[in-house]
Amino acid sequence: MTGQMRTSVDIDADPELVWEVLTDVPAFPEWSPLLTRAEGTFAPGGRVVLGFRPLNALLRTTVPVRVLEVTPRRRLRYQLRFGRLGVPGLLDTEHGMTITDHDGGVRLWLEMRFRGLLFRPLMRSLNRDRAPALTPMPRALKDRIEGMRATRAE
Repeated sequence: MTGQMRTSVDIDADPELVWEVLTDVPAFPEWSPLLTRAEGTFAPGGRVVLGFRPLNALLRTTVPVRVLEVTPRRRLRYQLRFGRLGVPGLLDTEHGMTITDHDGGVRLWLEMRFRGLLFRPLMRSLNRDRAPALTPMPRALKDRIEGMRATRAE
């Protein structure tokens, strides 16, 4: 079972500032409502660990990240294996963040791909609860980045 979610947000900032926020791992919980903690660095050979609110007894709340791609100021891709004890195929997600130029600022594309045996049963609850959990993230990122830009301009 597989699924995908994709959205974008236009941000009035340069790619360098957007990249700075996307790679500030300890600050992830400030703009991602599902996270309780985040540690590490996105870099080749880097190690990242994300802490999530409990979603389901079959899923881990502390999840190591497998970094797939780091292209500075352009693209970040990583994978999470949510299944208990890291069991592959229960619920695996791939996350992509792509920065493109757009009208003097940037457009940030956010993608999530889901696969695994638990995908379909969990998707029903995600669809029910998705708005409070996932919808605010692009806006929170936009507000954080544009707020930092305004502060630095002063």
